Amino acid sequence: MDDLTFKPFVMLLYKEIRRFGKVVIQTVVTPLITSSLYLLIFGVSLGKNIHMANGVSYLAFIIPGLMMMSVLNNAYQNSSTTVVSGKFSGDLVDLKVAPLSFHQIIWALALGGLIRGTIVGSITLGVGELFHHSMLGHYMPIENPAKLAIFIFLGGISFAMMGISVAFWAKSFDQLSAVSSFILTPLIYLGGVFFSLDGLHPFWRMISRYNPLLYLINGVRYGVLGISDVSFPAALMFASGTVVVFYFTAFYSLRRASFSRW
Repeated sequence: MDDLTFKPFVMLLYKEIRRFGKVVIQTVVTPLITSSLYLLIFGVSLGKNIHMANGVSYLAFIIPGLMMMSVLNNAYQNSSTTVVSGKFSGDLVDLKVAPLSFHQIIWALALGGLIRGTIVGSITLGVGELFHHSMLGHYMPIENPAKLAIFIFLGGISFAMMGISVAFWAKSFDQLSAVSSFILTPLIYLGGVFFSLDGLHPFWRMISRYNPLLYLINGVRYGVLGISDVSFPAALMFASGTVVVFYFTAFYSLRRASFSRW
């Protein structure tokens, strides 16, 4: 990447960061309240009556899942909202004349989503640590920070690219919300955020293994707690495959989109 294309790439990424930085309530306050409610209702109130087979508390079990849920949701929402808003406001016309390749546009938008997702995920983890300390008397140690970072990166990047793909397809904010409500949200909730595969009927356990989010969520859980419903190599393989699939989907969507219609 030469200097003539590196600077526009950095500026597009900087624009993304500034854009979500202006909505602090949506970026910081909302996930803070949402995470607190999830942890209070599920981790504290219901968690007292739930005993995990692996010996960890239910509160500790759901914290990594909530963290990854925050990363995926915010990475997707950030990139998809950017593209759809730009389509209606005319801002995407700037990308037509900017000296940027499709690959650079995808990575700039995806990295912006990843950064927002990581910030919100870190806030969720911080809230979870406070709840863990207040309930159990000590903070929850991070068993493997490197593996945690790998899955945060893979999950955030893949869902930011998914957001780009969906946004170029969507003709309205309603269609964008429909994908989030009827596809993304069910996959996240059925991906093992609140339950372990060990507690499922064998049929549903088999069905769950076809959910790619199961591997992303369990990868984060492995990084935080050192436990997982799936093996680490399998989780890493599926997470990497998700990035590849959504990258090519985003590239195809961007190449197919007509700049004249932006």
